[in-house]
Amino acid sequence: MQQPTAPELEILKLLWAKQPLTAREIHDDLATVLSWGYSSTRKTLERMGDKGFIACETMANKNSYTTLLDKMPTLAAFAQDFAKRVFELNEPLPVATFASSKLVNADEMADLEKLLAELASPAHAQTKNTAMKDNES
Repeated sequence: MQQPTAPELEILKLLWAKQPLTAREIHDDLATVLSWGYSSTRKTLERMGDKGFIACETMANKNSYTTLLDKMPTLAAFAQDFAKRVFELNEPLPVATFASSKLVNADEMADLEKLLAELASPAHAQTKNTAMKDNES
């Protein structure tokens, strides 16, 4: 799966918290975080739709956006990828790292721990490498 960019992740986090939202609502909610114009928000939403991250539904002449990505697998993959690329960690991140997160509630912590362990497992790395080689062929 392709990783969301930093701005895309901000949009996904907003949509996980409250969806569906219009492009205007997304732009207004994230104006201080993204510091860009409305046209950039709309273009990013279009690209996210092309990537399969979000869905767009037209209701009463307004487009409403919802996420197609599950929150916990997306966050776990993002966190584990960061840990590997930046800190060269091959073992799972300790779930305690996320204990004070505003994004992950207590019920989701167990799911996150399981997903992080799966992503760090040698079997997962082997499957990922095989898939990458198959795509290159």
